[in-house]
Amino acid sequence: MNGSALVWLPVAVSSVLLVWALRRTRPRTGGGEPRLLDLSEAAFLTGGPGGVVDTALVALLGDGRLTAGGPGIVQARPGAPAADTAERAVLRACGQAPSGWLYQVRYAAMRDPAVQEVGDGLAARGLLAAPGRGRGVRLWGVVQAAVCGVLFVLSLPLTLFTLAVSGGGGLAAGVSVPFALLAGAVVGAVCARRAARRVTPQGRRALRAMRALYVGDGSPQAQTALFGLRTLRDPYLAPLLIPAARQARLAAAQHRAQAGRSGRSGGGSDACGSSGAEAVPVVWCAGSADSGGGSGCGSSGDGGWGGSGCGSSGGSSCSGSSSSSSCSGGSSSSCSSSSSS
Repeated sequence: MNGSALVWLPVAVSSVLLVWALRRTRPRTGGGEPRLLDLSEAAFLTGGPGGVVDTALVALLGDGRLTAGGPGIVQARPGAPAADTAERAVLRACGQAPSGWLYQVRYAAMRDPAVQEVGDGLAARGLLAAPGRGRGVRLWGVVQAAVCGVLFVLSLPLTLFTLAVSGGGGLAAGVSVPFALLAGAVVGAVCARRAARRVTPQGRRALRAMRALYVGDGSPQAQTALFGLRTLRDPYLAPLLIPAARQARLAAAQHRAQAGRSGRSGGGSDACGSSGAEAVPVVWCAGSADSGGGSGCGSSGDGGWGGSGCGSSGGSSCSGSSSSSSCSGGSSSSCSSSSSS
C-alpha cells in the first residue's frame, strides 16, 4: 500500500460510514404522500413551538381577543373564546403571566403541553426529527470536516514540493492526497449540516404542499404560520410580536446560563433552570432552518429548523426574564394592562 492510500482509504471509509449513519438517523415515514393537518403543524415545521404560538398570537391580537395595553403588555378580553389548542395555550399563559408582558406569555405558551404535542405528532409521522437525534452524526461530520480541512491545507505545500523534487513524476499519486482530504472535508460538512436539520425531506415536501394550498391567502395568520414572523408586515402586529421574540431570545440565553450554573453547583434543574415537581420539561426546544443547521431557530429557505434554540424568530420554550418571570409563567394573576389608552 503506497503513502497516498494511507490517506484516502481511511477518509473514504469514514465518509461512507458517515453517510450510512446519517441515513439511519432519519425518521421513518409511513406510506402515502406526507401531509400536514393544519396551520399549527405548518407553523411548527417553520419555527418550532415559537412559530405555533406566534401564529396564535397573530389571530388573537388581530381580532381583539387579546389587546395591547402598553408597549409589550397584553391582556385577554374577558370570556375570549379560543379557536384551537394553540390559542387556548396562549390564553392560559396570559392568565398566568404575572405582569402581562407579551414575551412572558409567549414563553409560557410554548411550554404548554398542547403546543409541545404538535411536535410529537409530526415526529411520529416522520416529518420531524426528535430532539437529540443525529447529534452524534453531526459531531462526527464536524470533526471529519475540521481534520480533513486542516490536513488539506498542510498537504498542499508538501505535495507541490514532492512534485517539484520528483520532476512531475507520480502526479496522480501526489494529487490524490489533497483531493481525498478535500472530498472528506466536503462530505463531513454536508453530513453535519444535514444532521442538524430537524425537518425531514418528507416534512419539507408537506410544508411546500401546505404553502401551495394557501398560496392565495395573504392573511397575517397564514403568512406567519407558513413563513414565520419575517413576513409579518402588519403595522399593529409587527411592532408587538417581533420585539417579543427578540426579548425571548435574550431571556432564553439568561435561563440557559442560570441552568448551567445551578447544574454545576449541584442543584437539579430542568431546561429552564427551574426545579421541582411543578416544572414542565421542555422537549421541543431546539432547532434552525431547512437550508442549514447550526443554532438558533429562524426559518429560512424552505422552512424548518434544527440546531438549538427555539421559535421562528428565535427565542426558547423556557419562559421568563432574569428579573421578574419564572420558567413556568409566574403566578396565577391575570394579564394586566399598564395603560388602556
